[in-house]
Amino acid sequence: MNSTIHLIGINHRTAAVEVREKFALTNFCSPETWAIPTGGDIGESLILSTCNRVEVLVVGEGDRPRIRALEYWAKARGKSVDELEPYLYQYRNDEAIRHLFNVASSLDSLVLGEPQILGQLKAAYRKATQSHSAGTIINRLLHKAFSVAKRVRSETGVASSAVSISYAAVELAKQIFDDMGSHNALIIGAGEMAELAALHLRQAGVKRIRVSNRTFARAEELAHRLGGEAVPFEQLFSHLVDTDIVISSTGAPDAIIHEKDMKDVMKKRKHRPMFLIDIAMPRDIAPSVNTLDNVYLYDIDDLKEVVEEHIAERRKEAVRARAIVDEETLAFHQWMESLTLQPTIVALVERGQRIMEEELAKTLHRLGPVDEHTREALEIMASSLVRRFNHEPISFMKDRFHEADNPEYTLQAVDTVRRVFNLK
Repeated sequence: MNSTIHLIGINHRTAAVEVREKFALTNFCSPETWAIPTGGDIGESLILSTCNRVEVLVVGEGDRPRIRALEYWAKARGKSVDELEPYLYQYRNDEAIRHLFNVASSLDSLVLGEPQILGQLKAAYRKATQSHSAGTIINRLLHKAFSVAKRVRSETGVASSAVSISYAAVELAKQIFDDMGSHNALIIGAGEMAELAALHLRQAGVKRIRVSNRTFARAEELAHRLGGEAVPFEQLFSHLVDTDIVISSTGAPDAIIHEKDMKDVMKKRKHRPMFLIDIAMPRDIAPSVNTLDNVYLYDIDDLKEVVEEHIAERRKEAVRARAIVDEETLAFHQWMESLTLQPTIVALVERGQRIMEEELAKTLHRLGPVDEHTREALEIMASSLVRRFNHEPISFMKDRFHEADNPEYTLQAVDTVRRVFNLK
C-alpha cells in the first residue's frame, strides 16, 4: 500500500475546552484559508473542527504527511508543535480508518449515539472537496464512513433511546399522548433547556407551542424561532387550561406552580390528562401537584433515571456497532491493498491496446480498402483477443491479492507480471 492514511486530533477526552479553543480550525477550513495545503508531502487532506474535537486527516507516502500536517496546524494557530503534541492522539492506516468510522457512527462522541457529528463530518467533507484537497482515498473513505454510520443506525439501537434531559422529557410525553399532533404544549422559560425541549416537541409534531417567560421579549424571540406564540407570564394559568403538555425551565428561586393553582386548572379542564415536566433547578412545580388525579408530573431526577437507563442500553448496542466498524475497516483495508494492483493492471491494458492498434493498422494496410462492416469486425476481434490475453495475468494478480494469509503474494505477483510483460 503506497499511500498512508494519517489521522491526528484532540477531543473532549484529551484536551480541556480552553485547549480545544486554542487549536480549533473552524476558521481555517474554507478554500481561502485551508490550513493543511496539499502538494509535496501531503496528497490529500480533510479538517474536522467542532466544539468537542479537532481532527486532521491526511494522505501521502510514509510519515512525512503527518509531520507536515502538525506543522501546518500549529502554524495556523500561531503555536508550536511542542504545544500541541501533549494533547494529541495519532492514528495510521487501519487505526485511522477505524477511528473515523467510530466518529461518523457517534461511537466516539461525548453523548454516545448523538446525530450531530455525522452532519458535521459531511460538512467537513464538503469543504475539503471545495478546497480541492479530497482525492481518491479521502473520497472513498468519507463515503464509506457515511455508509458505516447508516449501517450502525439501522442495524443497532445505539441512537434509539433518549439520552438528553430535554429529549427524554418529550419521549415521556409521547408515552402519555399517542397522537402528539392533536395536543397543545406550553414552554415556561426561554433558556437553553427550554428551547431544546421545545425543538423536540416540534419535531414530535405537537399541534401548537406557546412560550411564556417573565421577560416577554425573550418569550417572543423563542416563540418566533419555533413558529409558536408568546403569552404573557401574568396570564400563565389561564393558558394552562387548554394545554396538555407543560415543560417548565425557569430560573425562579421558588415554585411558580402549586397544588391549589392546578386544582383550579384541572377543574376548568374537566380533568382531562395533563403532563408536566419540571426541568428547573430549583423546581418550578411543587411536588404535591403530582397527587392530583390525571396530572402526571416528572422532575429532573425522574428524567435522569430514564437517561441513565437509556445510556446503559446504548452502551450495550455500541458493542454490536463496533463489530460493524471492525468489519467495514477490514473491507476498506482490502480496498486500499487492492490499489497496489491498479498501476500494473492499467499498464497491462494500455500495452494490449497499443499492440492491438499497431497490428490492426498493419492488417488493414495489407488488405487495402475495406468496407465499414469489415473494419468493425476486425476491431471487435482484435479487442476481444487482447482482453483474453490480459485475463490470465490480471486474474493471477487478483488471486494472489485474495490470499489473505500471505499479503506478500500480492507484491510478488505484481512483480512477476511486470517482468514477464516488460512493463516499465
